[in-house]
Amino acid sequence: MNTDLFEPVQLGPCRLANRIVMAPLTRSRASPAGVPTPLMAEYYAQRASAGLIVAEGTNISPQARGYAWTPGLYTREQVEAWRPVTAGVHARGGRIFPQLWHVGRISHPSLQPGGALPVAPSAIRPQATAYTERGFEPCITPHALAVAEIAGIVEQYRQAAANALTAGFDGVEIHAANGYLIDQFLRDSTNQRTDGYGGAREKRARLLLEVVSAVIAACGAERVGVRLSPLSPVNGAAVDSDPAGTYGFVVARLSELGIAYLHVIEGVTQGPREVPGGFDLRTLRRAFNGCYMANNGYDLRLALEARRRNLADLISFGRLYIANPDLVERFRRGAPLNEPDRATFFGGGAAGYTDYPPLPTAATVATAAARPPRSQQPG
Repeated sequence: MNTDLFEPVQLGPCRLANRIVMAPLTRSRASPAGVPTPLMAEYYAQRASAGLIVAEGTNISPQARGYAWTPGLYTREQVEAWRPVTAGVHARGGRIFPQLWHVGRISHPSLQPGGALPVAPSAIRPQATAYTERGFEPCITPHALAVAEIAGIVEQYRQAAANALTAGFDGVEIHAANGYLIDQFLRDSTNQRTDGYGGAREKRARLLLEVVSAVIAACGAERVGVRLSPLSPVNGAAVDSDPAGTYGFVVARLSELGIAYLHVIEGVTQGPREVPGGFDLRTLRRAFNGCYMANNGYDLRLALEARRRNLADLISFGRLYIANPDLVERFRRGAPLNEPDRATFFGGGAAGYTDYPPLPTAATVATAAARPPRSQQPG
């Protein structure tokens, strides 16, 4: 196969085994207190053949949570419980970043400390749901953050990044996509503020740029990535009135800050790659001096084409990694893919999480061939 998709590549200080990335996937398998579990360590170790794993959205504070049983990076117990996860990935030659996450208004009082309102740039109720312990429930009208509250959130990002390195992660990704808190500030559809964090795109981008600067201070620009979704209207966040202008400005500034990579959801998250009235996302790739990671609807054919045309440096795959822990090898062999069980996407145990079958190895094939027929085996 004439491609460098399977060849090593350098990402900041990290040598990746290939250009295939496991995208962040919320699976809700942590404890009620947001503590990673041994089952999570097994899950990520199974997928360590990816060049890079971007672990699931990881809450930076109790307020950041919008989905039940999601992990955090804000308590000592959480940090210590991440260590077996990162160690397991490293033992198999992989690299792993957490995705630092604050959901903003995509939450519910039952998930908030003291039953408080979720927070957002503006008090606009989203047409979206939060995943609570009772299942998916409608979001409510959030509390509009006061300026004085924002500095504390920036500090929580910084501390979570520092905690990530303590837990053994190789770097961090900042979640600024999919209609969550940072994206809510970026878009004029969800940000109606008239202070220093609203109005012109430079002000709407202020929270993101402050967060990135704080995280860089904690772990170095070469260990930081940012995820954006310029054309995706998910979680009730209508596309910005000028997405090319807004995200073009953001990407230019991120490039100046020297971060390791830009992770772009191309099109509608988990939906079509082409968006009516959208813009050519290749302008973002050209505006960014670091590594460009492409996501959304990629299969092997699209990934190979993207590398042949140099449209992306890394390709991230989300849903394919749910059912195919050995996705790299399946791609390499052109092997069939397992189908995921949607009923087990969120919450639960090993079923639909760590029990998807890998491809048979030479050793397992030889063992099966040497095994006597069932009728000859002892009862």
